[in-house]
Amino acid sequence: MKTKDLAQAALLVAIGFILHALFPPIVLGMKPDFALAMMFILLIIKQDFKLGFLVAVSTGIFTALTTGFPGGQLANMVDKLVTFLIIYPLIPLILKLPSVKLSTAIITFMGTLVSGAVFLGTAAFIVGLPGPFTVLFSTVVLPAAVINTVTAVVVFSVVHFASELSQAENEITQ
Repeated sequence: MKTKDLAQAALLVAIGFILHALFPPIVLGMKPDFALAMMFILLIIKQDFKLGFLVAVSTGIFTALTTGFPGGQLANMVDKLVTFLIIYPLIPLILKLPSVKLSTAIITFMGTLVSGAVFLGTAAFIVGLPGPFTVLFSTVVLPAAVINTVTAVVVFSVVHFASELSQAENEITQ
């Protein structure tokens, strides 16, 4: 892992943490997980298993610190790691689509659905849920997936543009 990759990962995790901490809950203390969207962006850009694992662990820790959901601390840790292990192998396949923005949207939407299902399942097992799984999934996870997808596509576009600009600058100076 390069220092540049670690710095980029830290920046995206920090942005996700801040957004996650500041965004108000939608239903029963649950809210969209912007840190998850940042995790997907980093996985798409770097496609590095070790870095991705490190980001999944750190994202799980930071979202556990800011959760308002009872039992959400452990559920956040479990859901980030399981989501990483499920989504990471799919990224190269999905990135074969003609548009990287479409690929980013699909990865983020699918990943948020997986994450939400694992989070709710883990929380149900540990402390129980404040409502039926299907109601929580449809009122929190689905809207969160849409919000995360839009956020990820916008942020990915900015990061991708900045990366291309940096590469062009490096080529000019050499």
